[in-house]
Parts: sequence; C-alpha cells; structure tokens
Amino acid sequence: MALRHMVSLLRPHWRRLALAAFCMLLVSGSTGVTAYLIKPAMDEIFINKDRFMLSLLPAVFLLVSLVKAISDWGSTYFLQSVGLRVVAGLRQELFEHIQGLSLSFFDKASTGTLMSRITNDIKEIQVTVHQAVSGLIRDTVTIIGLIFVVFYQNWKLASIAVAVLPLAFFPLVHFGKKLRRLARRGQEKTAHLSVVLHESFTGVRTVKAFGMEDHEKERFARQNRSVLQNQLKTLRIDALSSPLMEFIGAIAISIIIAYGGFQVIGGTSTPGTFFSFLGALIMLYKPVKSLNKLNSTLQKGIASIVRVQEVLSQKSDIVDRPGAVELARVRGAVEFRHVSFAYDSVPVLHDICLKVNPGEVVALVGSSGGGKTTLVHLIPRFYDVTHGAILIDGIDVRDVTVRSLRRHIAMVTQHSFLFNDTVRNNIAYGDPSKSEEDLLAAAKAAYAYDFICQLPHGFDTVVGEQGVMLSGGQRQRICIARALLKDAPILILDEATSALDSEAELEVQKALENLMQGRTTFVIAHRLSTVKIAHRILVLRHGRIIEEGSHHSLMERHGEYRRLYDIQFQQAD
Repeated sequence: MALRHMVSLLRPHWRRLALAAFCMLLVSGSTGVTAYLIKPAMDEIFINKDRFMLSLLPAVFLLVSLVKAISDWGSTYFLQSVGLRVVAGLRQELFEHIQGLSLSFFDKASTGTLMSRITNDIKEIQVTVHQAVSGLIRDTVTIIGLIFVVFYQNWKLASIAVAVLPLAFFPLVHFGKKLRRLARRGQEKTAHLSVVLHESFTGVRTVKAFGMEDHEKERFARQNRSVLQNQLKTLRIDALSSPLMEFIGAIAISIIIAYGGFQVIGGTSTPGTFFSFLGALIMLYKPVKSLNKLNSTLQKGIASIVRVQEVLSQKSDIVDRPGAVELARVRGAVEFRHVSFAYDSVPVLHDICLKVNPGEVVALVGSSGGGKTTLVHLIPRFYDVTHGAILIDGIDVRDVTVRSLRRHIAMVTQHSFLFNDTVRNNIAYGDPSKSEEDLLAAAKAAYAYDFICQLPHGFDTVVGEQGVMLSGGQRQRICIARALLKDAPILILDEATSALDSEAELEVQKALENLMQGRTTFVIAHRLSTVKIAHRILVLRHGRIIEEGSHHSLMERHGEYRRLYDIQFQQAD
C-alpha cells in the first residue's frame, strides 16, 4: 500500500524519471563496458604486447568514463529534482489536508505530533526518494547490465555467481520487516519528542513560574533515551546486514577463483577472460551491497508514508452537503431549533430552542461546563448538531457552503491569538481585500490606533510569537480591529475580556461596544458586570437554558443568575 502510494507520487514526473532512467542505462552500459575492457587490456596489452591496443584502449576507457560521469550526473540531477518536487507536493498536500479537517480532529491530535508528520516524516520520505528510489533504480539497472557481461564472458562461472546471488539478498528480506517495524516505532517516538519540545517551549512561562525546569529536563531526557534506544536497535540490524552480505559474496568469489583458476591452468580460458569476469563480478556485488544499505532508508521512508497516509485518510466531519448554496446577504437572524449536541457520545446540549433577532445582543452565562462555548461553536459549524437545526435568516447552516457561512461570522475569544507578523498583517487577516483606509478605521474603532502609532515601527512592528511584545489589552484590541475589518453581521465574543485587568477591560469594552453596533452578537462572559448591556441574558446549566431575561428581571427572579451575581459581588467585596 505504501509503495503504491509512492509510485502514485512519482507518476506525474514520468518524463524526468524517463530521462533519469536513460542516463542510468548509459551508466550501466558504461560500467559493463569498463568491466569488459579488462579482457583485451590483459590479453592484448600485458600478454600479447600489442602497441596498437596500447594506444587505443586508454582512449576508449577515457571516453567510456566520460560518458559514465555525464550520465551519472544526469541521473542524479533528474532523480533528485523529482524527489524534491514530490516531497514539496506531499508536504503541501498534507498541510492543506490538515487545514481542511474539522475541530474535532484537532481536539484529539497534539500539535507536536502534527508538526512531526509535516517535518520529520516528510524528511524521511525526502531521504527515501533521494537515496533509496534513485539508488534502487540505478543499482538494479547496473546489476542487470553486469549480469549480461558476466554471462557473455563465462556462462559457467556466471551460473555459480548467480546461484549464490539470492543468498546475498537474504539480509534484504530477513531484516526488512524488522527495520520497517523499528522505523515506524522510531517515527512515533520522534513525534512524542516533538510534543515534549512544543509543550516546553510554548509553556515556558508556566514552566518557570512553577520552577519545573528540572522536571521538563527529565521529561525530555526520558523521551530522548527512548528515541536513542530505538535507533541503537535499528543500527544493530542495519550494521549486521552489510558484513553478512560481504561474507556471502566472499564465498562466491572463493569458489569462482578456484574454478576459474582451474580453467586458466587447464587452458580452457584466458587470464584476460577470467580477470574481466572477476572484475565484472566484483562490480556486480557492489550495487547488490548498496541495495542492502538502502533497505534501511527505504523501510524508514515506507514507515513515514504510512504515518502520512494515516493523516491523509482522515475525513473532515464538517463538509458541504451536495447542492449546498452560497450564503449571500445576511440580516443576522439566528434560530436554534430543538438543538442537541453530543461530543463522543457524551451529551453536552439538550433541546435548545432560541430565536435571536438581527442586531440583538444575547449574553450566555452560567457555571463552567454548562455548554456556553459549545453552543456558539455550532453557529459557524465548528461542530455539527447531533439533533435539531441552526438557521440563519431561516436557512439551515448545513444547506450553505462552510466558507460562505463563516464569511458572515466574526469571533473574538479570550485567547487573543496573533501571528508572528506585523500589526498591519494581523489586522488585515480579517479581510486582506480591504483598503488601507478601512484598516486604519478598524484600528481607530478598536481603540488601538494610538498605541500602535507609539510602537517602534508603527503598523509595521512585528508583534512576536502570539503577540508576546504586546500587553494583553493591546493584543485583544488588535483582535477586535481584525473582527471590525471583517465587518460580519454575526459576532461571537467568547470571554473576550476575562483575561484582562480592570483598566485594560475598560479600554477593550469600549472597543467591543463599537464592534457590537448593528451586529447580532453572542456574548459569553463569567464577569456578569459585562453582560448588563445585553438585550437578553440566557443562563445555561448542564446543557439546558434554565433562565432567560434582562439583567433586571433575572435579578428579581432570585434564581441561578442572582446566585451567580451575588457570589461575584461578595468576592468583589
């Protein structure tokens, strides 16, 4: 299966492969001719002392060597260029496929493992295509050419050599399965090492805050030792195969020297014929030995292809239905019609019925685990409902294309994620087609323009990984500017101010009020002071809406909302 996939990757590049194969045929032919030239050199020059052959053969040998050198360069270049193109295409295919998978996939897969698939696994495939595939073709063609030469020289001696040749391939077959199993295990262990690295580096502040540097060092050392042990096992098998093959070859050569010498002494063969045959035979065992060395590389590549195929075989849970249409103009009416949702068979939401009018602000509150975030994540189809339907302007969100649906929804979360890029490009991420004037207007409406202008390079300042060069409030205002630039009619605010101090929250709250104007807005907040401006407040508990109303009416009801409010009020005191 893995080899079939590798062949399918190579198929579009058949022209370059054909050129490489032609060059390899020339290399093989040149190698065979070089072996054959030993016979006239020995018989005509060193034994018969022919001066004409003395002047001719060195020139012929030089010409053959030149053809071989040029052909060798051509085969290497064309094959490796194919390898680079195949790997680049596969890397792009893998990344695009992962980008197209639904959030449920990312909920289960670790970032470090995915990074390992795109880096380490692809690297092994690249090495395989560069070395193993090129070596496999080149050595196979060379073996065929040299077998022809040795049979032409002396079919009896050649029969002995070829009879022993299958034994020389024994290490390839015997150790192949073990090497593939170890290669697969090695890639998994390397992926785990990548996970440790990713977590340690991205969580470095947490590591240092809790003084856990030694723990992280030990965790890395433990995984590093595991990788080393697997590599040593692979090395033991890989290192054994080559000497074993050499010993098998030595057996064949010993028999041939004895039998060939007997023929020369008996006068049935000439020294030139024998040494020409022996030279070709020695040349023959070299590519056979190379094939054995390439076996380890090939097995690693096959193991990596299998791991890449595992990801490529993953299907997204969120796909366009047949006949899905573009969601064009949106007023912003959102309806939850008897919506239930279960994650991995665990019920999260139960029979949610809710109608939100265009431009209405709806706040979702409740204890952690009540289902608030899950509820709003169903609107852009990060997940699909288990039962019921979500409608926008009366249209089921599953009946429109995912891309057009999400084009009408903007989101600001408590995790103010910024790319390691300029402020300008982070804001423009909301809609790269918008003009510079629109971008500046979004920054001003988000109360971000002033502090951006004070940065070392203004809008061209690089914010660092995840915006580390900015404060929490600054990062959040850039995220709000990004959402403003998108100008979507439906807005989701998921704990957009929960990670900020009181002063930063005031600045961000003003920016959010600008963002919410004229938009259907869903606000999730634990700080109940931030949801008073909502037209309606929904209280969720255990995946059900248990209370609904304005802040004032819910306070008078003395229910769950009042209980949550009193708890926060007492804590504030």
